[in-house]
Amino acid sequence: MKTSASARSETERVTTALRDEIIDGIRKPGSRLVERDLAMDLGVSRVPIREALKQLASEGLVTPRPNTWSTVREFTTSDIADLNEVLSAFEVMTFELAAQRHTRETLSELETVVRRGLEFAERGDAIGARRAAADFHEIVTKISGNALLVEIGGLLSSRKRWLLSQHDDLSHVAEEHSGLFDAIARRDVGGIKSLVLEHLESSQKRQIQHNELKHREPPAEPADDPERFRDDDESDFENIEETAAS
Repeated sequence: MKTSASARSETERVTTALRDEIIDGIRKPGSRLVERDLAMDLGVSRVPIREALKQLASEGLVTPRPNTWSTVREFTTSDIADLNEVLSAFEVMTFELAAQRHTRETLSELETVVRRGLEFAERGDAIGARRAAADFHEIVTKISGNALLVEIGGLLSSRKRWLLSQHDDLSHVAEEHSGLFDAIARRDVGGIKSLVLEHLESSQKRQIQHNELKHREPPAEPADDPERFRDDDESDFENIEETAAS
């Protein structure tokens, strides 16, 4: 019988794996997330899969569909515009505060992730560069020293990470982050707002270019007969499995 701690650990592992696959583009928008298939792929029961899908739905990455499979969320143009509007205000505030409040230690942490992003970009490692870009923004939020901004950043984290993966110009993003780092290091509070807004504007242009290229790719697999993938009530065995996991 699994302890509650081990069950939580397994759910967290499954959630992280699925989140990374969605953000990294391995699981395409609109593709099915069928509990029994995911359980087989990840070598776990359906219990942690179900909990992971609930968590990812709350993070805005998964669209639940009752009595059938969930799907990877398909962000609409409106969804992306809404997110960019929120980030325009959020990012300016976090970068301005980070420029005022950074310490030698936090600046060193930020410099490390900037260098990592540049190295990944130079090697053409898209997943590594995009993850480093997302880490950069999250560290800046932490450096802001504002607990409420950090809380809001946590709520937006998965959506932000997904949005920051929607580009193909790895070097340009890494270089922009290097410039933003320099402004923070100089405590250039007056100039950093324009740099952040320029960064967000260029990011939106790259997102459009990325989506145009993506739309030329083959679509996600077509929806099959829902009854084939329908998540019916658990069998006696699966009910026992759920009880043991809890």
